Amino acid sequence: MIAVIYARYSSDLQREASIEDQIRLCRKRIEHEGWEYLHAYADRALSGASALRPAYQSLLEDARRGQFAIVAEALDRLSRDQEDVAGLFKRLRFAGVRLFTLAEGEISELHVGLKGTMNALFLKDLAQKVRRGLEGRVRHGRFGGGLCFGYDVIREHDTRGEPIRGGREINQAEAAVVGRIFAEFAAGKSPRAIAHRLNSEDITGPHGKNWGPSTIYGNWRRGTGVLNNELYIGKLVWNRQSFIKDPATGKRQARPNPSDEWITRKRGLVAEVKQAPALRPRLHPKLADLYRQRVDRLHEELNRTELRSEAAQALRELIDEVRLIPEAGRLEIELLGDLAGILALSADSKKPVTEDRDGLQITLVAGIGFEPMTFRL
Repeated sequence: MIAVIYARYSSDLQREASIEDQIRLCRKRIEHEGWEYLHAYADRALSGASALRPAYQSLLEDARRGQFAIVAEALDRLSRDQEDVAGLFKRLRFAGVRLFTLAEGEISELHVGLKGTMNALFLKDLAQKVRRGLEGRVRHGRFGGGLCFGYDVIREHDTRGEPIRGGREINQAEAAVVGRIFAEFAAGKSPRAIAHRLNSEDITGPHGKNWGPSTIYGNWRRGTGVLNNELYIGKLVWNRQSFIKDPATGKRQARPNPSDEWITRKRGLVAEVKQAPALRPRLHPKLADLYRQRVDRLHEELNRTELRSEAAQALRELIDEVRLIPEAGRLEIELLGDLAGILALSADSKKPVTEDRDGLQITLVAGIGFEPMTFRL
């Protein structure tokens, strides 16, 4: 009888030598039975909870065309899903393919029922233990897993050499990109424009992919996207959503959890804010005097030959409107715009400034938007 081998190690085991060990033991069994060894199918670092494994699918395809025996270390190497184990057994029986494992011998309906149930219970128990471990990790102020743009994973070990998981440190280069995204969004740029600019500068996004509008903004209900990730303000939120496998496609789908099941940790940020010193005034109390001194020097600078052309253009941009009004044999000039506000500030006046020069009455009126910001000085 011709025999093939199926071997697999899961992502939770992470031991490459496991494949070779399984093949070696299965070949020993094949030689003991006197069968002819054909080849082995191997899936590396793939969970048995999903049937979407390349080597596993190739094994099923070949089993439909030829009659041979399949040898595996145990039934759970082929699948841990109860429904998939039953379907596998039915397809192999129809194709005339016998299934053997080192642990159970030749597989029958009894093994399928008992082992399928046990494997399903094992997966459920494993998921609960993993969830419990992640929750404990988060409650101690550490991360619950997964990569976040702007942070690197820290490999730590305790005194016994056991890994300590959930450690992160700031990636300064990526953190600068995060700060830039917030600054540009606050300045009025759209997520699409920000993403386009980052891609044009060849700045790599999360997981080594290009930037997109959803990468920037994401979903505010789920806390996804750079702008909605509360981790960037020091607030760690865990258990926002859970994942369930679609039986039709085998892919996981996210389901939002009730907010009362979330676990929130704002580590150290509140304490730092309370201990922070009082904010200093944003403007120096002598700023107005300094401003007047600079304006007094403006006349000298504008008369410099090398700056005259450039200065004239700059002054034109500060003037919104010039009004010439005949008044009682005199010509009244109203200058409107930011330049008027600057000159009024230098005269230490909050009201329009009127001055007589050579028979001309000149009134300086600040432009819209200048007075509320500047005249508070």
